[in-house]
Amino acid sequence: MPDKSLRMRRAGSAPARRPVMLAIAGDSAAGKTTMTRGLVEALGPERCVSLCTDDYHRYDREERKDLPFTALHPDCNHLEIMEQHLQLLATGAPVLKPVYDHTTGELVRPELVEPAEFVIVEGLFPLWSKLSRACFDVTVFLDPPEEIRRGWKVARDTSKRGYSEEKVLAELERREPESEAFIRPQRASADLVVRFAPIESRDDPEDTPLSATMMMRPTIDHPDLTEALQPGLSRAMHLKLERDPDGRPVESLHVHGYVPREESLAVEKAIWTSLGTPDTETPECLGRLGDGRSEPLAIAQLLLLYHLTDAAR
Repeated sequence: MPDKSLRMRRAGSAPARRPVMLAIAGDSAAGKTTMTRGLVEALGPERCVSLCTDDYHRYDREERKDLPFTALHPDCNHLEIMEQHLQLLATGAPVLKPVYDHTTGELVRPELVEPAEFVIVEGLFPLWSKLSRACFDVTVFLDPPEEIRRGWKVARDTSKRGYSEEKVLAELERREPESEAFIRPQRASADLVVRFAPIESRDDPEDTPLSATMMMRPTIDHPDLTEALQPGLSRAMHLKLERDPDGRPVESLHVHGYVPREESLAVEKAIWTSLGTPDTETPECLGRLGDGRSEPLAIAQLLLLYHLTDAAR
């Protein structure tokens, strides 16, 4: 656990209460904003703020056309300023953050970010350096299979960012070496690695919701899921002891997208109750996916809520 000893601790003598910091890292269109949006809404804007490290791009979209690297390269981002801002936020201090408009591709007026009880940082580079990782209480890497992520990126960039499908696919090819060199290595430093994908051993219909696998490293204390995993409660998920890509032992939670929704809801209720809120309903914003809903996404968000509230105690 090399980085955990460096993590900033909340101190009773500090003049400002230090927020709980969560990092959600991953490649472009890996689902970071979707994951973050549900968490912020569940906690409430008065308790939680979020920011995106893509705002620290050094060049706008037009300038990047003539550069020998893409937005996935460290030289294309003000990572030193990002690190400074993360350190300030982790101590409870506000920052004047740059803003990158994904719709226009322009760098626009900066905005003041006042840290709340919880701060969620999502983007390409939150786990880039030991200094940035030291600012977080909980770290997550979203790791969908490449064919799924590419499909998500094409759908998003053509519908919301004005690109043609051909341009998106060409840019994906151009970005691939930098993704391999700079983005995917951050996966090794995450407390949790979340992967939404079909179950390979099953021949489910195409419209079956994606399942989720949450690889939980022993770098932080994970929740006791005995109640949610008790026999007879549901087929919605199971826990296995596996090894991560580096050969280290990890617990791997498999959440099944193919089960009936009522079985997933039983698991969600059990996890929600473990947060100490047995008399309230599980927030409807969890699991929201466009106009639809994903129960594996809701369960993943519930587990992250557990880590956030546990770190705040």
